[in-house]
Amino acid sequence: MSHAAHYPEIAARMFNTPLMLHEGKGNVIARAFGPRVLGMPDAEAVIHGGEQFGVVGDTLRDAVDGWGQPVYRGPKRLSDRIALIEVEGTLINKGKWIGKSSGQTTYEAIGLQADDCRTDDSIHGVVVEVDSFGGEVTGAFDCAERLFELSQAKPTIAILTDHALSAGYLLAAPARQIVIPRNGQAGSIGVISMHVDVSKWLANQGLDVTIMKAGARKDDFNSYGPIPKHVLEEALAEMEEMRRDFAETVSRFRAGRLSFDAAMATEAKCFRGQAAVDLGLADAVARPSQVLAAFEEELGRLAG
Repeated sequence: MSHAAHYPEIAARMFNTPLMLHEGKGNVIARAFGPRVLGMPDAEAVIHGGEQFGVVGDTLRDAVDGWGQPVYRGPKRLSDRIALIEVEGTLINKGKWIGKSSGQTTYEAIGLQADDCRTDDSIHGVVVEVDSFGGEVTGAFDCAERLFELSQAKPTIAILTDHALSAGYLLAAPARQIVIPRNGQAGSIGVISMHVDVSKWLANQGLDVTIMKAGARKDDFNSYGPIPKHVLEEALAEMEEMRRDFAETVSRFRAGRLSFDAAMATEAKCFRGQAAVDLGLADAVARPSQVLAAFEEELGRLAG
């Protein structure tokens, strides 16, 4: 299948929709994919698509690959009693794979693994490895709550290798402890969206677009002109409400360590290493390679 077949789906995920994504990553996406997705020349991008699955009913549990083998074989193990959940790359809602594929990890798969880790008695603790600049809002909060339910049932630790930003931080926050490398980053508790006005480009090409619609608000975010002022104001108000939800959620996950007011006061800034710990975004600065042994030792102490 041509890569171009996936462009409409990619465009729907990129533009005119709120994202919990680090601003720098948003700029990269806009520059790399935007021109080709929008049908303009001079873009270099390779897009990898995946069959969409559904979250309701955990249909991914029964998925098979091209050879008829199960896509999901249960939580990944670091040892007999410690499981690993990977939160890496760009985070999206649904897709037919476990772990990272073509730079993307799905909330669907993360939530499924969290549920199984919680109900599997042979798993005594879970490491959540996070290295993500964030991704879609859709599906993120439900996935975070499933990780929080896991943390209420069993010891969990989020190990950042090296970034937990925006939606990536939302998925790290439910862990009982968060460990960040000295030069790792955490935070970006905010929401971003992108709108592309292609009217000048169309005019240069000698093209004129006529929008036919039923419903005065049907074309609020069309790309063939600037966003009307009242539409922009409404969109910004909705995004601010999402930011407040984000701050409330992570402050609830990290009760006593990160308050709602402190989360809001970050104004979506990213914090590095010890600064993240000082603010309450993380609990300790440590090398990721050293954390697993300490976690294993702590589980042994709890079992004893």
